[in-house]
Amino acid sequence: MSLMRSLNRALSATTGLQVRKAAPVAPPGPKKVAAKPGKRPTPVYRCPAPVDLATDRLLREPVFIMSPVRSGSTLLRMLLNAHSRFHSPHELHIRRLEVDFGSKLSQRAMSALDLERGDLEHLLWDRVMHRELVRSGKDFIVEKTPSNAFVYRRIRDCWPDARFVFLLRHPVSIARSWHEGDPGKRTFDEAAADALRYMQAVDNARKGITGGHTLRYEDITAGPEKEMRRLCAFLDVDFEPTMLDYGRKDDTQVVKGLGDWRDKIRTGQVQSGRALPAEDEIPAILRPMCEAWGYTS
Repeated sequence: MSLMRSLNRALSATTGLQVRKAAPVAPPGPKKVAAKPGKRPTPVYRCPAPVDLATDRLLREPVFIMSPVRSGSTLLRMLLNAHSRFHSPHELHIRRLEVDFGSKLSQRAMSALDLERGDLEHLLWDRVMHRELVRSGKDFIVEKTPSNAFVYRRIRDCWPDARFVFLLRHPVSIARSWHEGDPGKRTFDEAAADALRYMQAVDNARKGITGGHTLRYEDITAGPEKEMRRLCAFLDVDFEPTMLDYGRKDDTQVVKGLGDWRDKIRTGQVQSGRALPAEDEIPAILRPMCEAWGYTS
């Protein structure tokens, strides 16, 4: 009998313990670095199967303003918010509200209800916006977050009865305003390239959605009553003159970082827009969009 076995028999009889040979210690490997969170895949939702509006949606005929950054969407939403039937709060950024499954079992349970992750997110988006509308006491909600244009298909699929308003502005004016909003953060060239992403998304939405209504910021500032009458006709409501004096309303407060909040918008009335850029002021990167939107001769 080996010495190790004899020792273990004695230890086991007196203490209940045994001696074991230690496993070899592996040399330390490279330190693991936590992976950076990547972009989540587009969630699955029921499409092209039609949404059962009576069961799945609380909102009816929500209005979405599709516009690039710095294109006058805050002004437009305030004009609409001054209407007795429309509630248009600050930017809601609903597309960033996400749902996840806490377990495989919860995912199975929802799948058994014919609800995928995208469907659950749509229910959440609808509930949040409906809550805001109910608190306002009005009939229809208007949402104007510029980044909605990047997911226009999901918004269209989420609310099949949604109405879409496209707001355009001279691309150079957009880039200048985007640069002037934070000149220390981005140069004009950087602002132009960044804003162009939004313009292209809005342009894609205009092509992908039928039956929308297009407005130009320059037309609103030059003739607000005419443009609001046209918009009200599209939305099937009566024009209200009080829309043009939106500052008289108490519920049109602006929130920094959730739309325009500067002095011009706080005046409560439509102000004149800046002069349009000359042809030779259009940089090459913005010229195709200027041509597509009819801002070149």
